[in-house]
Amino acid sequence: MAVCARLCGVGPSRGCRRRQQRRGPAETAAADSEPDTDPEEERIEAGAAALAGAGGGRGAGPSPPPRCSLLELPPELLVEIFASLPGTDLPSLAQVCTKFRRILHTDTIWRRRCREEYGVCENLRKLDITGVSCRDVYAKLLHRYRHILGLWQPDIGPYGGLLNVVVDGLFIIGWMYLPPHDPHVDDPMRFKPLFRVHLMERKSATVECMYGHRGPHNGHIQIVKKDEFSTKCNQTDHHRMSGGRQEEFRTWLREEWGRTLEDIFHEHMQELILMKFIYTSQYDNCLTYRRIYLPPSHPDDLIRPGLFKGTYGSHGLEIVMLSFHGKRARGTKITGDPNIPAGQQTVEIDLMHRIQLPDVESLRSFNELSRIVLEVREQVRQEQQQQEDGAEDGEGRAPQSPREPQRGPAQPSVELPAEKGGGPVDGEAAAAAAPVPEQPAQSGQGQPFVLPVGVSSRNEDYPRTCRMCFYGTGLIAGHGFTSPERTPGVFILFDEDRFGFIWLELKSFSLYSRVRATFRNAEAPSPQAFEEMLKNIQSLTS
Repeated sequence: MAVCARLCGVGPSRGCRRRQQRRGPAETAAADSEPDTDPEEERIEAGAAALAGAGGGRGAGPSPPPRCSLLELPPELLVEIFASLPGTDLPSLAQVCTKFRRILHTDTIWRRRCREEYGVCENLRKLDITGVSCRDVYAKLLHRYRHILGLWQPDIGPYGGLLNVVVDGLFIIGWMYLPPHDPHVDDPMRFKPLFRVHLMERKSATVECMYGHRGPHNGHIQIVKKDEFSTKCNQTDHHRMSGGRQEEFRTWLREEWGRTLEDIFHEHMQELILMKFIYTSQYDNCLTYRRIYLPPSHPDDLIRPGLFKGTYGSHGLEIVMLSFHGKRARGTKITGDPNIPAGQQTVEIDLMHRIQLPDVESLRSFNELSRIVLEVREQVRQEQQQQEDGAEDGEGRAPQSPREPQRGPAQPSVELPAEKGGGPVDGEAAAAAAPVPEQPAQSGQGQPFVLPVGVSSRNEDYPRTCRMCFYGTGLIAGHGFTSPERTPGVFILFDEDRFGFIWLELKSFSLYSRVRATFRNAEAPSPQAFEEMLKNIQSLTS
């Protein structure tokens, strides 16, 4: 802006022009002939003068070209220049001079800013019919509500949720994303609008609640603080149905579960469904939202992190965020249930301990799988104990079992039996000497997989081959998140978009499938911001 002001000759503010007007003609001419005081320009001009002095014997060089002012440029060119600047800088630019302020009323400039900054692809020329300018759309709608764009988690007790606020045409709409109907985990996500914001005839932006079945009605949005806002419905009578609560429940059940209560024979499941309806409907779309970020991705991640839909028994499908943290991966609930609420870490995968599954026939035995997993758990416990002891005496590292080769290039040495030559060998030789061959990693062939007999699954249509398996722990608790504990399990990677988890203690299998929706304004500004976000959403339900 200072450069523009110097080129225009008016200074960085209106006060510059006033000071010039108070000068006499001679003072003004003298001031105009003075060089700029910018240090960088003085250095360049000094260098140019030195070069001119060094070459003075050859004769004087050509005279410098006259300085050009932005005010002398045609208005069409100024429009192109201003349209390429961020919209947040344009109000300051309008204070430079009257000509700039007049040019900045050109709708072409604001139409381009709406398109480039907020992705508005509608034909904004249609706004002339309603009397709303592109400048109004930018200033009163897009810029004013820019802080609520992105991904959010509503505070609905243990159930949570996933809200995506986007610019949709000439509206800002909050879409609530819902998992597909249980147990179809591979189906696409469902979504419904909760609120919208738009302009009405050059007035301030209008907020409308979209909850219920009686059309848009009066609502309110309040930005509480950074990364938090709340919504309120001012006409909750629009949420009621003529048939009373019974009709509202049956309608909600068809939308939420895709079935009627008579279709659900499991009594415990009926209780959970009725409990969720009573709990969530009391909010009447008066909610507080907290910002969430998508997990950052790294080239060495096992698979691409992100959001997944997972099966959780009688609770139905829930949304889980998979993220990687060095030697571990975590699954954090974005939606939850009365046992494990939203925000809690549902599974944790130990990427340093691979599990070699037996052949398919042996895998059908739950006892065989349980034996393998418990052996790894004991190994993990011993390694942790040795690390604690080593921290005290400055030494000690747990030996690596040949059954679970370490992930990464650095593998600890292992002692071979004396009849094989003895002595320490590197990790590759130890893995080659193992009696059980290493499971294929991210190769296309995979390994045959089948659930052990007695392990329940909501979805029998799970993949029959997997890439690799790791030891992990899953979080279980009683109703109301009572007596939570982490229990051993198996993480099964099927492909880039699907994984599973076997809960040994529950004898249950959860299948997860990637959410394929694209979300804007959802990237964390830094890895530290993402970690802080995880801590915040977990602390709300701890």
